[in-house]
Amino acid sequence: MPIAQPTLSTPRLLLLPAQPAQARAMLDFHVRNRQHFEPWDPKPGDMFFTELYWTMQLRQRARDWEEGRGGRFLLALHAEPERVIGSVGLSNISRGAFQSCHLGYGLDQHCQGQGLMREALEAVIRCAFDTLRLHRIQANYQPHNLRSAGLLKRLGFEIEGHAKNYLYLNGAWRDHVLSSRLNPDFDPEHMLA
Repeated sequence: MPIAQPTLSTPRLLLLPAQPAQARAMLDFHVRNRQHFEPWDPKPGDMFFTELYWTMQLRQRARDWEEGRGGRFLLALHAEPERVIGSVGLSNISRGAFQSCHLGYGLDQHCQGQGLMREALEAVIRCAFDTLRLHRIQANYQPHNLRSAGLLKRLGFEIEGHAKNYLYLNGAWRDHVLSSRLNPDFDPEHMLA
């Protein structure tokens, strides 16, 4: 039986499990941050800036959790729980001998520099290690993204290498720095299948 995706709480944030009912709030988040995310994301398709698209995406993210493939948390301030200011995702969860996932995240341009993403990522990392009982979290970033590089370093991620032409983003293949963080308390005797 799958583990129910928890709502996580930090001193300033609620990290809400992705649900289709949040489609309008996610659309608003992406419209507000369209130019801000452009250098880091694939070029959006025709439907990207529609509520229907986000309803479908959030339905799939909820299904990913139920099926053990991933999880998406939507960030909101305690004072404004209906307004999405960010997103953190665990994707490509792999069990068996790997026990790993990828970490991705994005924060509203007007909320940067306040330590909010660090606060959110600390909670999600705890969830990945304690609730999902994963051994390894991988996070990759473009070499010129100094903000992500610094954040991941402060969170204990270690650089493992560089990947040429790793992802096709904003109209071109982009190199990435590969990093990971290991669960110091991982017990192979209690791995999830």
